[in-house]
Formats: sequence, C-alpha cells, structure tokens
Amino acid sequence: MARDVRRVPFRTAITAINRFRQRFQRRFQRHYRSRGDVPTSALVSSPHPYTRALGLVAVVLFGAWLGLLIVGSVRTPVGPMDTKMTLRPSLTGGTKINVSPLGALELDSHTAPIRLDVDVDQLDPVRSQALVEHPERLSGLQAEVAHDVSAGTTELAVRSCVAVVSGATALGLAVYRRPRRALAAGGLALALLAASGVTAFATWNPKSVLEPRFSGLLSSAPQVVGSARSIVTEFDVYQKELARLVTNVTKLYDATSTLPSYQPDPGTLRVLQVSDIHLNPAAWAIIGSLVKQYRIDLIIDSGDTMDHGSAAENSFLDPIPDLGAPYVWVRGNHDSAATQKYLRGLKNVHVLDNGRAVTVAGIRVAGTGDPQFTPDRSLVNGGDAAEEMAGIRLASAIRDQERAGTPVDIAVAHNPIAARETDGTVPLVLAGHVHHRETEIMPFGTRLKIEGSAGGGGLRAVQNDKPEKVRASLLYLDSTTKRLQAWDEITLGGLGLTTAEVSRHLPEEAGVPGTDPSPSGTPSTEPSGPPSGSPSGAPSGSPSGPASTSRSPSP
Repeated sequence: MARDVRRVPFRTAITAINRFRQRFQRRFQRHYRSRGDVPTSALVSSPHPYTRALGLVAVVLFGAWLGLLIVGSVRTPVGPMDTKMTLRPSLTGGTKINVSPLGALELDSHTAPIRLDVDVDQLDPVRSQALVEHPERLSGLQAEVAHDVSAGTTELAVRSCVAVVSGATALGLAVYRRPRRALAAGGLALALLAASGVTAFATWNPKSVLEPRFSGLLSSAPQVVGSARSIVTEFDVYQKELARLVTNVTKLYDATSTLPSYQPDPGTLRVLQVSDIHLNPAAWAIIGSLVKQYRIDLIIDSGDTMDHGSAAENSFLDPIPDLGAPYVWVRGNHDSAATQKYLRGLKNVHVLDNGRAVTVAGIRVAGTGDPQFTPDRSLVNGGDAAEEMAGIRLASAIRDQERAGTPVDIAVAHNPIAARETDGTVPLVLAGHVHHRETEIMPFGTRLKIEGSAGGGGLRAVQNDKPEKVRASLLYLDSTTKRLQAWDEITLGGLGLTTAEVSRHLPEEAGVPGTDPSPSGTPSTEPSGPPSGSPSGAPSGSPSGPASTSRSPSP
C-alpha cells in the first residue's frame, strides 16, 4: 500500500512536467514556423536552451520537494520525548516547534529557503518514569537534551541530502529517461540544499530564543514565554527551565495551566498597554485574564475606550475597578468630557489630561487627552495642528516635572502626532489611534510605542470583510531605572476567531538590563513583529514607521 501511495506523486509530477515541456515546444514551433528560419524537425530534437534550463529547474525543485516529503523526516528522542524533525521549503526560514494540542513556538533562528519543523509526538512513558523514580538524573537532563538535538539535526542533514538527491534523480530519470540528465538533476538538488545550509549557518541567530512567538492557547502563553529580565540576565537558568519543561510534558496534555513557569524577577514591573477598545465588552475579560496571568502592576489605556462618548455608554466602564490593577487613562477622540468625568469617579482609575502626572505602582506617568472629539459633527476639528499643540503642552509639563525633581517615566497620548512632540523629554511614550502596532526610536532618543486595538476595532468591526485583531502589549520595566527591558505583544484572532499569539521583543539598546536609550541624531526604527507566515497566519505587528494621519480609522 505504501508503494502505491508514493507512486502517485511521481506519476503526477511526470505528467505535469511533460505537459509543460510539450507546451513550450509547441509555442516555439509556431513562432519559428511563422518566420521560416528553422525547420520543425530541428525544433523537436533541440529545444530552446531556456526551455531546457527551465524544465531542469522544475524537475530539480519538484523532485527535491517530493524527496523531503516522502523520506526527509527523522524521528529522534529528545529527553523523554519522541519528536519528528523535518526540513521544509520556506521563504523566510526559522524554526517551528509544534506541541500538540497547545500550539506552536516559532524562532527566527536563521534566514534561508529552508525551515526546521520539530513535532513533539508523545512522551515516552519508560523514560519519564525513570526520571520520576530517579530525580538525580534531572541534573544531567540539560546535557542529554542538547546531545539529542545535536544528534537529531545531524541525522536530519544526512537524510535530507539523500532525500533531495534521490527525489530529483528519480524524477529526472522518469522525465528525461537519460541517466546523465537525471544525475545532473540530483547534483543540482544537492548543491541547492548545500547552499541553503550555508546560508542558514551564516545567518544563524542564537538570540532568537530570547524572542519567541507562541501561538496557541492563550492561557499557556505567559508561562511558556517567561520573565524577560530573567532570560536576559540568567540565561543559564533559562536553559535549565527548558529542560524542566521537557520533564513536565504530561502536564501540557492534562492541564495547560500547570505548565512550569519561571520565577518572576522581583525587580520587574509589568505594565499592560491597551488602546482603542471601542465599546467591545469582550475586552474587559481579555484584560482581566492578562492581569491575572501576567501579574500586572499597572494598566495604561491610551483612549478611544468609547465609540460615541454618550452618557448612555458610561455603564460600559463599570468593570474597570475589578480588573485587578490600577488603571491609567487618557481621553481619545471618541471619548467625551462626560466619559472623562465618569471615569474620574471610579475607584482605582487615574485620569490624565493637560500634562497631569501621577505615580502609580512606582511608575511616574504623565498624559494628555485628545483635543478633538470626532463624534461631534457640529465642531470643526483642528486637525494635525491641534494634535501637535496638545503634544507640545504635554512635553512642557514633562519638563516642569523634571525641574521639580519628579521626572516622568512614561508619557501617554492618544494620537501619535501628539506623542511625537515629547521626543527627548521622556524615555517612553505610548499612543494608539491607528489600530495597528508601530514602535520606533525617535531622533532624540524617546521610544514611541503605538498599540493596536484591544477591542478588535469595536463591535463595528463585524462590518469589515475580515475581523480586526485584538492587540495588547505587556511592558517589562526595571524597578530601579523604570526603563523598558522587553515587551510581549499579545495578538488574538478577533471576533469569531480563537487563535492567539504572543511574541517577545527586546529593545536594541537594552542588551544589558537597565541601559538607558542612547539619543541619536537620526531616527532609528525597529519592526514590532515578525512576518505573517506564522502558524496563526499572522505576524504580530506592522513594520515600524511614522503615523501620518490624525484621522480616526473608525470615525
């Protein structure tokens, strides 16, 4: 039965490639017959060189792919787990670790036209029981895991070479029926694989383990990602925790909430950044879940919590005091003065406007509300000039705080145009409004971090062709310097979707925890996330760049 299954792809490939060659031959025959330059017989016996080259490339690529598909996998034990390693063609490269049924962990380990897939099949009961009965063996598990991975990848490399050569040679022999052509196809396939391997080695990024992307069940993601500061400063502990994760795979299948978690660093402050909820009631449950899982110290909302700003909407805000963390809020262009007044009366809520600053959870935050109110059509909006003026007033208030001996750690404004005016006055400024993520270092050293919509664009998002994704970010701050050490971007699939992704990002200037941003005369940007070819089908952010409009995406 297995032989019959393997014959079908080769038979289909041979038919497709023969049709491809015949189509090109007929096309060249018609062209030269009309010119009368070359007899038809010569065309049949000597195809155009470009046709031959294109056909050979097609044979090589398709044959190599079939070879990898059929015999290019290696089953190897990694500690107490049984895994399957496979090389796959890819435009972006990287490593993908599938842990069913939890989801997948992706690492930007290399950039090459091949990707390493590791599927965790099952836990070996004999080896697991041996670890339980002999706990002293755990001390050597880390070295065992490293040895198993090294042996598995070596075997995979050898098998992949055999697979691509065999697949390309067999398909070449079936198509051309000439041994020399078939061997040429096999040799070219081996050369392409070797070139891909060299490229992967040259672009190998050992730091990719510090910036993983986890897609799958949201309840498990915080424990898998772990503490940013601990990973940066105690990498040896992080490696031991990876080995510890291997020994607890049974818990992954029994209860996702019991994944082994990293001990939180006492010096890490955790801030949840949200924005643009737009009356989506599901946002409160998501925020409450994140507060509990990540042990959030402070929530910062950069506005557009409402949609029309009417008094009838105010009851939507009632869950805020029960979220489990202090709530700092600035007014967005969809939030009215009535909304702001109502929030001031809620417990544990800090409303910032006109540069007002507060110290919450040990973090000094200053902010300003949006000067424009979009739902009121009777008013003429001031456009970008009004936003710039609001930002200038906020920057002036931050300078006053500095002179008073109470420097501001984080500034907040709804519109990125206003936020940009604080450049050089504060280490970090947060904004929203544009419903997608951006992050960059501005010319005078301030990091601007723009968050997407924590409400997935609000309930009106159902009017779109595709649901807008729900986005929030967890910021890790050093307790002494209050500087950003790392951040996790949380992305949910949106209304009607259940996918979840968490990606880790480390600021370039924070290679050493506590390092201050270095002011620069020219702006430097950092992408907020990897491309969308992830298992959730989505990159976790948009490329960095300036926000160029002050209009709301949902007027």
